[in-house]
Amino acid sequence: MAGNRFRYGQWNGGPDPLAPPYDVREAVDAVGAEVLAGGSLREALRDLLRRGPQGRGGLDDLAARARRLRREALRRGDLDGAVTRAQALLDQALAAERDELRGRDDDAARFAEAVLDNLPRSTARAVEELSGYQWASDDARRSYQQILDQLRDDVLGQRFAGLRDAVRASADPAAQQRLAEMMGDLNDLLARHGRAEDTTDAFAEFMRRHGDFFPEKPENVDELIDVLARRAAAGERLMNSLSERQRAELAGLMQQSLGDRLAGELSALDANLRALRPDLRWGRGERVRGDQPLDYADAAGALGEIGDLDDLLDQLDQEHPGATLDDVDVDAVARTLGRDAADDVRRLRDLERELRRQGWVSRDAEGLTLSPKALRRLGGTALRQVFAELTAGPRGQHDLRSAGAAGEVSGASRPWQYGDEQPLDVVRTLTRAVSRAGPTVPVQLVVDDFEVVETERRASAAVVLCVDLSYSMISQGRWGPMKQTALALAHLMETRFPQDVLQIVGFGREAMTLTQQELAAVEPDMEQGTNLQHALRLAGRHLRRHPDAEPIVLVVTDGEPTAHLDPDDGEALFHWPPLPETIEATVREVDRLSRYGATLNLFMLGDDPGLRRFVDAVARRSRGRMFTPDTDDLGEYVVSDYLRSRQSRR
Repeated sequence: MAGNRFRYGQWNGGPDPLAPPYDVREAVDAVGAEVLAGGSLREALRDLLRRGPQGRGGLDDLAARARRLRREALRRGDLDGAVTRAQALLDQALAAERDELRGRDDDAARFAEAVLDNLPRSTARAVEELSGYQWASDDARRSYQQILDQLRDDVLGQRFAGLRDAVRASADPAAQQRLAEMMGDLNDLLARHGRAEDTTDAFAEFMRRHGDFFPEKPENVDELIDVLARRAAAGERLMNSLSERQRAELAGLMQQSLGDRLAGELSALDANLRALRPDLRWGRGERVRGDQPLDYADAAGALGEIGDLDDLLDQLDQEHPGATLDDVDVDAVARTLGRDAADDVRRLRDLERELRRQGWVSRDAEGLTLSPKALRRLGGTALRQVFAELTAGPRGQHDLRSAGAAGEVSGASRPWQYGDEQPLDVVRTLTRAVSRAGPTVPVQLVVDDFEVVETERRASAAVVLCVDLSYSMISQGRWGPMKQTALALAHLMETRFPQDVLQIVGFGREAMTLTQQELAAVEPDMEQGTNLQHALRLAGRHLRRHPDAEPIVLVVTDGEPTAHLDPDDGEALFHWPPLPETIEATVREVDRLSRYGATLNLFMLGDDPGLRRFVDAVARRSRGRMFTPDTDDLGEYVVSDYLRSRQSRR
């Protein structure tokens, strides 16, 4: 609009306004490529968020920054600085007092010197014994009082951030009285909250009276508890990080500096907070080292920062069941790692949400998994890769659009391609020629004018693909090609031959039926055993559910049968080398399938002589075929065999 004025300045952080949006489909394809290469589906989805899509910041980068900051915090300084400073002030006070006493010539001065000479070596106990001492030197008295005042201010200032702005916890009785009243009211509020009472009004009244101690301005009791509990846990970790002697010294000095009432209220507060937030690392200590002595506030601050970083690392690891990026505290990320890191988390969170919103991923009890929509895209990718590897034969290249040469006319036509056996659609062929060259006689035909009639088969097939899930499949690099083959075949049948029904059966020590989603997510079976008998039994069940369909069984394996189901209790029995009972049980299932009329084709991976003898015998017994493809050619062999079986049906 006319008259509008715009001001431009230097960009000061935040999301890059010129950064392109994440390509969600590209992210899905990256996950698919890892799965088809044999990787774990869940690991691939986690890696997408860990590495960050398109080379932009992921969770691993953020975690690395958090670990670096944690290492720096562990080298920040000496946690015993509060006791060291107290010892220095005590030595300063004693030196000034002795100088004053040497100038006096009376019995009281000699007695005072004897008291000073017999003080305990412990700083805390010496400070305690001097609590009633009548100082002769004003400088000495001030140094001694500084020990108590500084430690009290550090301890309470670390627990209540607004203390220094609200009131100093000095020797002023009125200030200590107000502080004690606030802590008493706070403990009462937390105790009521712990009993599940309604504390809404009580919290409002507490903040009205004591809100200046809490510049964070918590909006409810839970936020107040979170602020206080994290600081209390940091103080507890500080104590746990000291040696037993250092811990005793600091505890004694704190008791002296706070006095009985404040120390009692602080102890009660810690107990309330520990009960309300048991999840914090209360009992943990750290080995913080450094040359710089840290006072109590700085030492507790370093331990609190380490605790916050530990919590953040747990969130970034995303290892617990059901973990999502919504679990990551973006404010904590901004506080510890900076605004740009928080922006990275928001972008990753937006990507995860967009993947769910567009239907590419779904969430189950174990975390993210690919949705049926994404599996269709993954299956299409697998099928394209398989067809890209098919070699030209006498019938030309196999193609997704290829229709059966025999069957019912569908009423549609398509351009002719080399290798097609379908009849020509004469009307549409001449129409294309006339449209191209005009109404001339004779009509001149070129290759691009030809169209063939689309036909569809009425006969359907019940197909079972049995895939070996034993550990040797992944150890020999056959896991990825196996998944690619199964997903490609499933996609081909779903999109081009929907009248056929496919069942995928995976077998290790035992067999199980798998959906495409389960196949993509399946992990290698670490148990030994190749139970082909159980797989063929499940295959037979699928075939019997479709009695009007042509039965086809395809088996992909790299090992001879080493397991079978016990006929008595149904448990899987494993033995190597294969037992005669295992071979016999497997052959019985082969015979059942043969009597049912099933075609049994076996794809043997590897060159084990025992496997070759077994597969060859089964193929001959079932009047099927044996294939020995290279691992990279497995998909081509299986898909070609399926297409060949369809073309042979009439």
